[in-house]
Amino acid sequence: MLLFSLNTLFHYSIVPTVRGANYLAMLLKSIWIQIVFCVLLVAVLTGCESIRYYKQLISGQITILNKKQPIHELLDNPDTSEKLREKLRLVMDIRTFAKDELFLPVKDQYLSFVELERPFAGWNMWATPEFSFAPKTWCYPIIGCAVYRGYFSKKDAFDYGHQLETQGYDVYIGGVAAYSTLGWLDDPVFNTFIYRSDIKLAALIFHELSHHILYVGDDTTFNESFAIAVEKESLRRWLATRDNLKTSEDYKMDYRRRRQFIELVTKYRKELETLYAKDLPSPEKRHAKAAVFEKLKDEYRLLKQQWGGYSGYDLWMNRKMNNAKLISVSTYHDLVPAFLELLKTCDNDLKVFYKKCQDLSEKSKEERHAYLEKHHPK
Repeated sequence: MLLFSLNTLFHYSIVPTVRGANYLAMLLKSIWIQIVFCVLLVAVLTGCESIRYYKQLISGQITILNKKQPIHELLDNPDTSEKLREKLRLVMDIRTFAKDELFLPVKDQYLSFVELERPFAGWNMWATPEFSFAPKTWCYPIIGCAVYRGYFSKKDAFDYGHQLETQGYDVYIGGVAAYSTLGWLDDPVFNTFIYRSDIKLAALIFHELSHHILYVGDDTTFNESFAIAVEKESLRRWLATRDNLKTSEDYKMDYRRRRQFIELVTKYRKELETLYAKDLPSPEKRHAKAAVFEKLKDEYRLLKQQWGGYSGYDLWMNRKMNNAKLISVSTYHDLVPAFLELLKTCDNDLKVFYKKCQDLSEKSKEERHAYLEKHHPK
């Protein structure tokens, strides 16, 4: 997941506060400082909300940089808990596998640890019109546009979300355990995900590292679906190297549940799209919309019974339903089957697959989506 990679630019502007003022003369000549000043100028020219937004990004990134602890030091420190030590060793193993077997650009990623003392690394916001799934997009210097907006400050996220709601938008804000800086910085391991199960920890690292292979500034669905596809194939290969039948079976069960959940959300998104296309008065359409969401919840309860009471999606389902919430799922999964089919046409050769996807990223959004749809299983 990309929290909003522009925050990485501000790393270079705060280095003097961390390493000393002697660095200042060199930094002032750096192109990175010029970029930072351009970003700040854009913020000033686009209004107070933008100034507040960039301020919380800078503050959040500074906090993370100042809290980074090298993993090798934590492993050598006798005060490090055995639970954390075990997980950090696993991270090192996952990095090695990602580099040697998956050809992911590991470099110096995940060599440090940060205790954020909060449950999430950040919060992502999604917004849509009341009767549409066309997402609101936010555009930024350097990295282009995205259909969600990332925050380090929960308060700022919800304050802005409330503003959008008063303008008639459906808004969904969800916490994220990690984010990628696309290689601009060396991303740390956070307390927000280190204690996940081994397989979920591996999945997250594979996913985030895949963002370093390609990133398209105007196509969030392409970026995230690619990362999910790489994550799935990476887990398949990683599990094949581990002599743990229970872990493999747990993964297969979790994968089946996730696929069924996505199919359920997709089904009702399509039903709502049909509703929104009808020429109906807004009050009537609003009433019908609420009824569709109730049907979604009813069917989820039946699905949960089939899962033997598994409650992993309860928190998501129990929060207020709206269009923005549904696209937070579809954005990540709409093109995953197409990417997996494309991988098959590459004889499951990851290097060939990466190259084809990089070539696709050079095309227009319409061209790459049209190409991928040819590989979508019917």
